[in-house]
Amino acid sequence: MNSVNGSNRYSNFPVDFFARADDGLDATFYSSPRFVAHIDEAAITCIGKLYEELEISGAVLDLMSSWISHFTTTPKELVALGMNEQELQQNPAAASWVQQDLNVNTVLPFADSSFDAVVCCVSVDYLTKPLEVFDEVHRVLRPGGKFVNTFSNRCFPTKAINGWSRTDDEGHATIVGEYYRLTGPWENLQAQRRTQSGHQGDPVYAVWADAT
Repeated sequence: MNSVNGSNRYSNFPVDFFARADDGLDATFYSSPRFVAHIDEAAITCIGKLYEELEISGAVLDLMSSWISHFTTTPKELVALGMNEQELQQNPAAASWVQQDLNVNTVLPFADSSFDAVVCCVSVDYLTKPLEVFDEVHRVLRPGGKFVNTFSNRCFPTKAINGWSRTDDEGHATIVGEYYRLTGPWENLQAQRRTQSGHQGDPVYAVWADAT
């Protein structure tokens, strides 16, 4: 774990950075299933290609998941962790699922070194305690395992943290990169725009690194 512990790691963020316009219970907000795609088909395909390129396979945790996981090839063992039980039950790629609100309980219910990779798609912007969650992801990853965050410019704006809402797309990549730098240790940190600059649909950005 990163040597800088506790609330001191958040000291460089503005005071209200992790507050939200709607600070009500996420369990209430997500209580009704939403069987919709939160990004367009081109963006979904782009994310699937990224997972193929990074060879995301084996035992994989899909963090903050729902009824769909964006894999071109389903991993051997995919665990979906998310907010809505009905959505998770309908995820055809998931071998198993866990219902958990990471803004209430940041501790992942898995043993150390349980996964070959962890992915988080269009959800990192909702984390109010991201450093604790990134710590946990590092713990459950095997050495060399990748943690991949992908995001676009769509979200539930009242549930995204203030810092995300006030920042542009490139700034979002900087925010996520800072989460890695304050946790881990991680290596081979990468941040990329995966769709072309003239792309007419939802843009896709990705930030990833390897656990050490």
